[in-house]
Amino acid sequence: MEELKSAVEEHMDLMADLVQKISTELRSGMRPAYENFIGFFHAIDWKEPWLMGLLAFHILLLLTAILSRKNTNFQMCLFFLALAGVYLAERLNSFLGENWKGFSSQNYFDPNGLFLSVLWSGPLLVIAIIILINTLFSLCYTIVRWKKAELKHRARVSRNKQD
Repeated sequence: MEELKSAVEEHMDLMADLVQKISTELRSGMRPAYENFIGFFHAIDWKEPWLMGLLAFHILLLLTAILSRKNTNFQMCLFFLALAGVYLAERLNSFLGENWKGFSSQNYFDPNGLFLSVLWSGPLLVIAIIILINTLFSLCYTIVRWKKAELKHRARVSRNKQD
């Protein structure tokens, strides 16, 4: 019984330490994450033409996804192209890391791929999620239309049987 009691007390001490560490982290707030983001943002030369082109590409792709929201087949093509871009990000990072001198003033392409993940894969994933949500809304709308048509058809059939 003593062993059980000591094990429970030890577990309670560990839990108290964990709660204290979590509360310390919460009290420090989002300050470290904010400072890391600001450091990342200022480390990039946003006036480089290829970065402007990349941002323009993402804006154009987002506008295309929004404007083509009624065309489900085209949206699915965009969805799969965006996901293919994310899938190929590692290879793209390696290629760009080897050839950065030809288009950039500094090497942004670290082996972990953080830069490319933030500026390439992140926006592509956001666009893919927007397309996915739009597709789900379209699917729900189609199901509602189909169900209404089915109910109207059943009402007509039952009326014809009564006549």
